[in-house]
Amino acid sequence: MSGEVELFLPSSRSLKDKRQVLASLKDRLRSRFEVAVAEVDHQDRWQRSRLGIVTVSSSARRAEEVLVGAVRYVEEDLRVQVVERIIEER
Repeated sequence: MSGEVELFLPSSRSLKDKRQVLASLKDRLRSRFEVAVAEVDHQDRWQRSRLGIVTVSSSARRAEEVLVGAVRYVEEDLRVQVVERIIEER
């Protein structure tokens, strides 16, 4: 199961600022939810990002719970604003 989160980083003033925020966020997502996460779009824009989040489970319900939890966690991070979120079953 996978998801994508489109982000706006309002306080980012450079790609370095953006990378610091995203590195921290991705590390925390990996640690807390045991998901794979990567920036999949807007790598060259300093206030935008799209993160892809993936999890694998023997239970579709559990996989969905993990992704929903991960997306909520991103939404609660005050350094970013979620513009769009998508959760897909594969």
